[in-house]
Amino acid sequence: MLISRIRRIASPKKALATTAVAAAAAGLALTAAPAQAASADSASQAQAIAHQMIPDAAQYNAFSNIVSHESGWNVTATNSSSGAYGLVQALPGSKMASAGGNWQTSAKTQIKWGLDYMNSRYGSPAAAWSFWQTHHWY
Repeated sequence: MLISRIRRIASPKKALATTAVAAAAAGLALTAAPAQAASADSASQAQAIAHQMIPDAAQYNAFSNIVSHESGWNVTATNSSSGAYGLVQALPGSKMASAGGNWQTSAKTQIKWGLDYMNSRYGSPAAAWSFWQTHHWY
């Protein structure tokens, strides 16, 4: 089915409505992106947040090395086999709710939880990185 072009657009709302009607007539569906995708922090934003939260260069570098290996600084990274989630690959990811209700999309919340975990289990991000280098997990 051929859809004719709209030569003149009176307003963005009208253009969207016209496109939706045309798509529906053609048997297509328009869907919105997931809400969490719009609020998820980018890798560079997550790194900047971590840098602010971890002022010591050695500790930041260790934390960064772990996160780079675990998630590539992707706030919504999910391990398909284990279900580990987020920057620090918490398992289950819902454990990060203890650091904030926005744990699924907030780099700051995930970093806070990850730092608390590394400090309580290993003593520091540097010690966690040392363990990671030997075992390839932490």
